[in-house]
Amino acid sequence: MKLRILSAVAVTVLILAIAFSVSAPAAPNAAAKAVPAANATPTPAKATPAEPHPQIREAIASLRIAKEHMEHAAHDFGGHRVEAIKATDEALRQLEMCLKFDRD
Repeated sequence: MKLRILSAVAVTVLILAIAFSVSAPAAPNAAAKAVPAANATPTPAKATPAEPHPQIREAIASLRIAKEHMEHAAHDFGGHRVEAIKATDEALRQLEMCLKFDRD
């Protein structure tokens, strides 16, 4: 029973982290909005490489924030808070391994 609740909490945290990171709109490119001066010679815009795996990085950031909130919660919730923190640590470890695997 405890494992089932822990699994449900871990899955919920991961789904929420990914949902929040995916639903956030992308920021407009500030360089694209720049208007050149009338006398200036147009120069080709430098393309900045896209960050690899932004959704995974945003999920990691969201999980770190969620973990911080859980660590500062007022109650233990019958041990479920501690188990949720452990599950969050494992999720963070897995996501960081995903990024490391991609670099190798």
